Amino acid sequence: GLEVLIQPEGGEPTRVSESNFKYMYWNICQQLAHHTVNGCNIQTGDMYGSGTISGADQSSLGSMMEITWRGTRPVKMSDGTERKFIQDNDTVIIRGHAVKDGVRIGFGEVKTKVLPAN
Repeated sequence: GLEVLIQPEGGEPTRVSESNFKYMYWNICQQLAHHTVNGCNIQTGDMYGSGTISGADQSSLGSMMEITWRGTRPVKMSDGTERKFIQDNDTVIIRGHAVKDGVRIGFGEVKTKVLPAN
């Protein structure tokens, strides 16, 4: 599973998406083959990103563009503010895990603060 949260500066995180790799059209082997056949020189230790993972319902959409319906349906944050898009000084948190035969293995989290462009 994949969980995405947004944390406003000084606020608590709010989950904005919970999705799963099963929603991907191409599996990881097919994606890797596509990269290499087009000349990408994949090396041991390279990091790979599959792209946006979106499921069928609102809670599993994978981008703020989809989640907020192009900014027309803001997401309510836990502090009462709203987000149409990620804002400067928001922190984005991504957590991943796998479950098989009732055993859950967490992959930790990636956490980054969006800084102003100036």
